[in-house]
Amino acid sequence: MHALDAIKRTAFVAVIAYNEGTEANMAQLTVRGVPEEVVQSLRVRAAKHGRSAEAEHRLILAEVLRGEQADFWARADAFRRTSRKQRSESGALLREMRDAR
Repeated sequence: MHALDAIKRTAFVAVIAYNEGTEANMAQLTVRGVPEEVVQSLRVRAAKHGRSAEAEHRLILAEVLRGEQADFWARADAFRRTSRKQRSESGALLREMRDAR
């Protein structure tokens, strides 16, 4: 296989078109040449997060391009699920810290 053919087969082609006359003037992104296993992984990931594949795709792009700030609350929820639950009453902890001084 020629190297250029391999690049053409694996490259994602993105086309950005601006909608004129819409309220938000949001861009549309069309991605062509995406391998079926990538599309399936996107659908599975979206289902796990309770989102559409389109919403998941937007989130992935935003996270990568904006330094993963796009879905703070989803990351916070994931952190809460994996972290240890605090079982102490905060007032007691504050009194203990104050008395330790």
